[in-house]
Amino acid sequence: MSTPAHARLSLNQATVRSATLAEAIDLARAAGIGALGTWRGPVQDVGFNEAARMIADSGLRVSSHCRGGFLTDPDGPARRAALDDNRRAIEETAALAAAGSAGSRAVLVLVAGGLPSDSVDLVGARSRVAEALDELAPDAAAAGVQLAVEPLHPMYAADRAVVSTLRQALDLAAPFDPTTVGVVVDTFHVWWDPDLADSIQRAGRERRIASYQVSDWLTPIAADPLLSRGVMGDGHIDFGPVSALVDAAGYTGDVEVEVFNQDVWDTPAATAVARVVRAFRAHVPVAETLPALR
Repeated sequence: MSTPAHARLSLNQATVRSATLAEAIDLARAAGIGALGTWRGPVQDVGFNEAARMIADSGLRVSSHCRGGFLTDPDGPARRAALDDNRRAIEETAALAAAGSAGSRAVLVLVAGGLPSDSVDLVGARSRVAEALDELAPDAAAAGVQLAVEPLHPMYAADRAVVSTLRQALDLAAPFDPTTVGVVVDTFHVWWDPDLADSIQRAGRERRIASYQVSDWLTPIAADPLLSRGVMGDGHIDFGPVSALVDAAGYTGDVEVEVFNQDVWDTPAATAVARVVRAFRAHVPVAETLPALR
């Protein structure tokens, strides 16, 4: 007998990277999963309007849309192009959330971006992320979209995200209404942080947790560090304390499993999804249902 899916489990499309949007929808529904974390690539492959129709027909919730960001370039054509692309991502997020079933969240995950080419100015790069949020927040607010700043593990600071801790993400979000700018709590990226408990509690007080994502930390680190995520229970993270903090902070949304791992991607997608369902039940003790606080 198959393991029933947890009511708050969301399948992030990155976990089944080779699947089309239609295939990811079918995989989630077949496994009894009620929500999907969408990615821009598969959405754009089928076209914006068709993707919204597919989500509407699926009956699934949309838990987040990935990703915007990469906002650390100095003023110039590359920065303007990045900002324009983020505005398009905001429009996508609003439409997909509107198409999803009740409980969908108009959350656009933002990865800050690494150091610009030939730069070692980490402070300057972070300041440009803050400036970009100031530019994008009015567009997000008008569309009813919450920009979700995701801190990434410090090993990615040079090439992917100059925002490395939840506290840094919260500081970036602080000038804005929490319905417009929030943060992502991703276990892979934040489990190591000695200030994590205080930061999650702060995020709860400020009502800024936009998304909770889970995957495990594997060692040795893969040759491509991006592919070092594991299915929960395969690595070193204790999901109980982090999940308890996120629940206590008032986050009531879906919990996305986002796994970048070549072995998982090489597994038949249906097998990988069944494994995710079992691992989530066994290792991620979030409340099955919570009253809506937002």
